[in-house]
Amino acid sequence: MPRMTAARAAVEILKREGVEVAFGVPGAAINPFYAALKAGGGIRHTLARHVEGASHMAEGYTRAKAGNIGVCIGTSGPAGTDMITGLYSAIADSIPILCITGQAPVAKLHTEDFQAVDIAAIAGPVTKAATTVLEAAQVPGVFQQAFHLMRSGRPGPVLIDLPIDVQLTEIEFDPETYQPLPVYKPAATRAQIEKAIGLLLKSERPLIVAGGGIINADASDLLVEFAELTGTPVIPTLMGWGAIADDHELNAGMVGVQTAHRYGNATFLESDFVLGIGNRWANRHTGYKLDVYTQGRTFVHVDIEPTQIGRIFAPDFGIASDAKAALELFVEVAKELRAAGKLPDRSAWVAAAQQRKATLLRRTHFDNVPLKPQRVYEEMNRAFGPETRYVTTIGLSQIAGAQMLHVYKPRHWINCGQAGPLGWTIPAALGVATADPETPVVALSGDYDFQFMLEELAVGAQHRIPYVHVLVNNAYLGLIRQAQLGLDLNFQVNLEFENINSPELGVYGVDHVKVIEGLGCKAIRVTEPDQLLPAFEEAKKLAAEHRVPVVVEAILERVTNIAMSRTADISDVTEFEELATEPGHAPTAIRTLQV
Repeated sequence: MPRMTAARAAVEILKREGVEVAFGVPGAAINPFYAALKAGGGIRHTLARHVEGASHMAEGYTRAKAGNIGVCIGTSGPAGTDMITGLYSAIADSIPILCITGQAPVAKLHTEDFQAVDIAAIAGPVTKAATTVLEAAQVPGVFQQAFHLMRSGRPGPVLIDLPIDVQLTEIEFDPETYQPLPVYKPAATRAQIEKAIGLLLKSERPLIVAGGGIINADASDLLVEFAELTGTPVIPTLMGWGAIADDHELNAGMVGVQTAHRYGNATFLESDFVLGIGNRWANRHTGYKLDVYTQGRTFVHVDIEPTQIGRIFAPDFGIASDAKAALELFVEVAKELRAAGKLPDRSAWVAAAQQRKATLLRRTHFDNVPLKPQRVYEEMNRAFGPETRYVTTIGLSQIAGAQMLHVYKPRHWINCGQAGPLGWTIPAALGVATADPETPVVALSGDYDFQFMLEELAVGAQHRIPYVHVLVNNAYLGLIRQAQLGLDLNFQVNLEFENINSPELGVYGVDHVKVIEGLGCKAIRVTEPDQLLPAFEEAKKLAAEHRVPVVVEAILERVTNIAMSRTADISDVTEFEELATEPGHAPTAIRTLQV
């Protein structure tokens, strides 16, 4: 039997589980693993500037392509705690990433050794499993089980903590005979699907709510096929955006109290049946007024996690199933019903949804200086085509972007949905661009999100990872400022100051252009609306030429209130800005405004 260190065995397993890229930061307690990584070859490593950044890079890498599992690596103690936010973000959105940490020697774990911390206990609540391996011979089994857990059922992250002496201990392990464990995913039965479709057929105004589970299951084509067979309009959630193209006649828009379309909310409130697939009924989608969301509607909920069914409200019928397995049966049964002439004509309901899509529009075309953010998204729609992958996390920038941008393919809106940590966008975009360097990547940040982990731009410069980053700067914590309106507050949300080194900025404070250039990237500052489109075109050229991140900073008016509900009620969304009343007000909308 071949002998090798436990660290080398772990590296060999990573390769056989399909890992090609890892992100991390080396250090004393994890150096034996890094030595094995170098000796074993076959895995490309990207050095992060912050260990939390490495975890978000791993997330972006996983989210970009079906089957990917991002790996992040760090030394002991603070590296592990730094990656907790990435693990929380991953488990919240059902994203499998593997976090590997170094640790003090086994004999020193309870002696308050330097940088020794019980990271497995800390990570437990935000992982599917977190293990400190105390016996070197267990390393192969722990890694094998980690990949099984990450892929089985509801996907999610795993942490493996390796004491330094465990890494260095030689064990007997034959990589050539290694096999991944079979993956378990619950599957719907024919009887369950027939009952669900029976409920759909009894309705007059049905909708499908398409969640991120459909994208995770790589089942978007099946979703579209089922929707087309039955003539059922689709409401994508924020995590499911892209499962059906925005310009598809059955895309009815998004619903919610923030990241929603006026027409999406209006159509949902007219519905009488909702089939949710791979979604969580998240509060930004449903609002907190669940009676408004549920009243007068029959609900069927399909989710891979059995305990998710009934967590927010009790559906009329629940099915524990992987989205792809369920949709395969939905399509099969629907085809049989169509052949038998038993599917009703939904054309009038579909037409009504499309009519709302052409009339209930928000205005995007403004010529104001400083810029209104709506104009930025309008020009992004012009500059960045349907092949673009958008990456963003939280804030008014994300909310307005989701209201006004367009997404046409699965995994082309890569968004940290539930956790929403500031600073996520830059490292996640680097992970996405690493996973698929051929597809254009455009990140979107407000100034505060951008400043949280901007040091990771140097990773893009060092490793030649090009993408375009749109930075909308109002020198404000805009979402928190808007949330404080109900409390009559404007407290500790102002970021403005007069920069003594860049007086031309006025009160906008941080000179992002200088910082970005200092990190080895390119930057363009835009102050007038007619400069936006040329700047985006120039950014694409600079990214292609120099193979580095290129940031376009748009200087916004200090205060813009973005449409959202003040009462967490999807029927009560406040439109703070002017609505579109003529086609020129929303020139890049999916449907030309009908007046």
